[in-house]
Amino acid sequence: MTRLTLRRRAGRTRGQTLVEFALVFPMFFVMFMGMIEFAFAFNAILSVNFASRNAALFASEAGNTSGADCVILASVEHDVSAPASAKNITKVEVYRAKSNGDQYSSGEITTFTRTGSLTCTLPDLTTRTVPYTRTGNGYPEAQRCNVLAGCGGTHTGVDHVGVRIYYTHPYVTPLSNFVGTGSGISFDRTNAMRLEPNL
Repeated sequence: MTRLTLRRRAGRTRGQTLVEFALVFPMFFVMFMGMIEFAFAFNAILSVNFASRNAALFASEAGNTSGADCVILASVEHDVSAPASAKNITKVEVYRAKSNGDQYSSGEITTFTRTGSLTCTLPDLTTRTVPYTRTGNGYPEAQRCNVLAGCGGTHTGVDHVGVRIYYTHPYVTPLSNFVGTGSGISFDRTNAMRLEPNL
């Protein structure tokens, strides 16, 4: 083989490699962005789940005292932290739960949307303000039963209380431009606990 033939073959090989790279690179780039997006979204899911569990614990301890909802919401605000953001919470629900965590009935639910502000007076007479507005009050603080013998009606024993957090994770990478799935991923996480009983 002559040198000219070898040069032509080397040139063709380089051109073929460049074409293959141009075809494969977009797939790798989308996969790379998908891995980054998955990491941020998974962190948000874990953060919201932890916040829901911790808020249910605070709800269990607060029981039917005045200001219990503010304590719950302040806990949610504190626990959803970077890289997730409490600003992406859309709604928080406090509801009467069954022992398995499911909602007891559709009417017994108090809903808060993340707009405006809510100020509560706590049992120690201090006030707390949280960036939420109560939009439904089907399970008010005073109706939560924490008495072992029950509180009458369907409250035959100590209530279980659940906290559900709705969250929208905005894309942090330009992945949505490639997959066309809107501006974010919405999900909710819920946890429930039994109220601390009073004898």
